[in-house]
Amino acid sequence: MSKPRRAKRKVSGILLLDKPLGYSSNQALQRVRGLYQAEKAGHTGSLDPLATGLLPICLGQATKLCGYLLDSDKRYVATVKFGEKTATGDAEGAVIATSDPAALDEAALGGVLPRFLGPISQIPPMYSALKHEGQRLYELARQGQDVHREPREVVIHSIRLLSYAPGQAVLDVACSKGTYIRTLVEDIAAASGQHAHLTALRRLEVAPFVDGAMIPMDTLEHVAGQGLAALDALLLPTAAAFAGWPRVAVDADRAHYLSRGQAVRVASAPPVGRVAVFDSEGNVLCIGQIDEAGRVAPRRWLAD
Repeated sequence: MSKPRRAKRKVSGILLLDKPLGYSSNQALQRVRGLYQAEKAGHTGSLDPLATGLLPICLGQATKLCGYLLDSDKRYVATVKFGEKTATGDAEGAVIATSDPAALDEAALGGVLPRFLGPISQIPPMYSALKHEGQRLYELARQGQDVHREPREVVIHSIRLLSYAPGQAVLDVACSKGTYIRTLVEDIAAASGQHAHLTALRRLEVAPFVDGAMIPMDTLEHVAGQGLAALDALLLPTAAAFAGWPRVAVDADRAHYLSRGQAVRVASAPPVGRVAVFDSEGNVLCIGQIDEAGRVAPRRWLAD
């Protein structure tokens, strides 16, 4: 006989998972969801199996924020091997072009990096999850196809050379959503007269989570043995996602109208933009938007 399924819980919060090497983002998500016995779960931006680092996992009501966190800035540490370009842009792919890395030194590489600061144009790699006529690009790439991809503008906020040894560099990159670090590495290499690919990638930050301690998967597995209350203690409140947002607090009457989709006037509201709306006890209620009349209009209800 098959084991009966465990009942799912209405647990809410955000786990700052340190995704381990070899896990897809979905595999990591499903493992976390299973440990928490969570009814709902979602993540806030994929990491390749060969990448490690910060993967915020949203549970319960916090899943409503996944789309907003997908738009967040990110920060990575990338390890780059010069002299070889691969089909996938990382160490998984076959080598398709070579160059002599002895022709590159630290000064030359450092001189190229400033060219990539600010808004830049990237052509998404074929080995990506973007779709072309209903199919994932990586599926087409595995079939040997190379289809046209429109360039996309991304923003590189900062890029630093952390270390350099002949044929290898470690870069610290802060960037906007949608940035392909594999493509950035290839473009930097090309500007240096080289070929290159990623050998390791670690994500350190997903705004607004820029200084929180990540929880490794093995730690999570260990804590799970102590019970659900111990696991829940590792979760950040949903409100943590609004660090840096303009905030307004509303009384019970205004909260009532907001919960029914009606805009309200709040004296402390900014003149324009999005706001995080809290009740008088500090509980997050919704994401609001200032409308043309200067009122706070509910855009995404978050409270239970």
